[in-house]
Amino acid sequence: MVAVLVSLRFRSLWNSLRRSPWQMVGAAFGAFYGLGMLGLLFVGFVLLSIAPLELARPIVVGAGSVLLLGWLIGPLVTVGTDQTLDPIKLSPFPISRDTLFIALTASGVLGIPGIVTTVAALGSAIIWWRHPLALIVSIVCAAIAVLTCITASRAFTTASAGVSSGRRFRELSGVLLFIPLILLGPIIIAVTEGARSIADLLPAIASVLSWTPLGAAWAVPGDVAAGEWGAAAARFAMALATLAVCLVLWRRGLDRMLSSPLRSSASAQSHTGLGLFNVVPDSRMGAVMARSLTYWMRDPRYARQMLVVPLIVALMLFYGMLGAGGMGMVTFGVIFAAFMISTSLYADIAFDGTAFALHMASGVRGVADRTGRAFAVASFGVPLMVVITVVVAAVRGDFAGVPSLLGVVLNITLAGFGAASITSVLLVFPVPKPGDSPFKSQPGAGLPSTVAMLGTFGATAVLSIPTFALGISYIVTGSSLIGWIGLAVGVIVGCAAFAGGMAIGGRIYNARAPELLATLRK
Repeated sequence: MVAVLVSLRFRSLWNSLRRSPWQMVGAAFGAFYGLGMLGLLFVGFVLLSIAPLELARPIVVGAGSVLLLGWLIGPLVTVGTDQTLDPIKLSPFPISRDTLFIALTASGVLGIPGIVTTVAALGSAIIWWRHPLALIVSIVCAAIAVLTCITASRAFTTASAGVSSGRRFRELSGVLLFIPLILLGPIIIAVTEGARSIADLLPAIASVLSWTPLGAAWAVPGDVAAGEWGAAAARFAMALATLAVCLVLWRRGLDRMLSSPLRSSASAQSHTGLGLFNVVPDSRMGAVMARSLTYWMRDPRYARQMLVVPLIVALMLFYGMLGAGGMGMVTFGVIFAAFMISTSLYADIAFDGTAFALHMASGVRGVADRTGRAFAVASFGVPLMVVITVVVAAVRGDFAGVPSLLGVVLNITLAGFGAASITSVLLVFPVPKPGDSPFKSQPGAGLPSTVAMLGTFGATAVLSIPTFALGISYIVTGSSLIGWIGLAVGVIVGCAAFAGGMAIGGRIYNARAPELLATLRK
């Protein structure tokens, strides 16, 4: 039965890849990338094997401690991903709990993260090839460390299931995770600089970690290589004890999960009034606008798109202050942020899902639908871009350049709304469902979503050529008159493109609405 359950995991993975050729291609590229990273890791192992023992030991302990910590934190930030061997889904079947416990543990080891961790952990034995006894011990300790990672992760997942199973937690974690991902460059630089400043303390930190459950298993081979037999025995005992505790906690968590299913903690809330529907115009366009604004306020899938805008500007400001491109990087960040906020509509219908049927059933015409969605984003997107432009000008100390830059930004923003209003009714693709993890891929989404995004970007860029030309002229000449002309042209061209996008997108919507709904139902 254990073999059947484990094979089920691989069969499910294979079937999901077969559904879409592009998903298969993406998986192949991911595999090559992973193999490349493992290759670099093994090169590091070889270099450590010829390094002094005083250098290799703290690095191994530190890296092993980070690995275990990553397995503990991972379930919180990837909550909502597909879990083939879900204990709750398997509970109705006549499978003993011992069998299920062994199968789930084995599937954790044989999953993609588990396989990568196992290969890396066993490969670290190369570091101790000059010390035969330490080499043998390192293989045993690597197996203990891998099992500790898997069981600790499972135990932590079941212990936090009452919190992490909630939809709001999944949505919030998905939004917050984007912040460190976007700011990964500055974070790496800050960590590197911090590590340099405390380089002398790293051996002491590793020494402390070696006496904790995080690094005990990784410190044993170094102790054996150094001939510190007492410390090796004590840390080996601590590693075994850590694994035993994790196994007990994981087994108890599994028993609790199977015997006491989680109940929803959601409570009914009473609302008075019509909310945003009292604010918008009393029309079909206004109703669509209020509905879209409600989604932008409550659905984290939309919030993730908006969160990118200020973070991109902050990221470029950081690099500009470091001297990488100077303040030109900040200007590029503002322009790129305008592209991002203007093209956020290209997946709007896809996010609706089958709720799109409400628009058809209520007889909403294409222009009303396109205009309502675009005005919803424009109501906060345009003021946001104006504020960002002025703030960037203040940082640069160049208020004279505000009209020119603002013309480019408004042109991109308004023209992008028009272009996205067309592409969103031409291409509908699978998107994460409400409450899903942002990392949960949808079969068949890669190519159409890329085409839709690039098409929207390209059309917006073409419509913004006049203001780009005027902006370059302002930079070359420094003429304030050209800057103000650029602002006027940007507003006029942007408004014209916006109106044209609403009209063309509305006609396409009227012609393709039933086809769009059929695609969304698939």
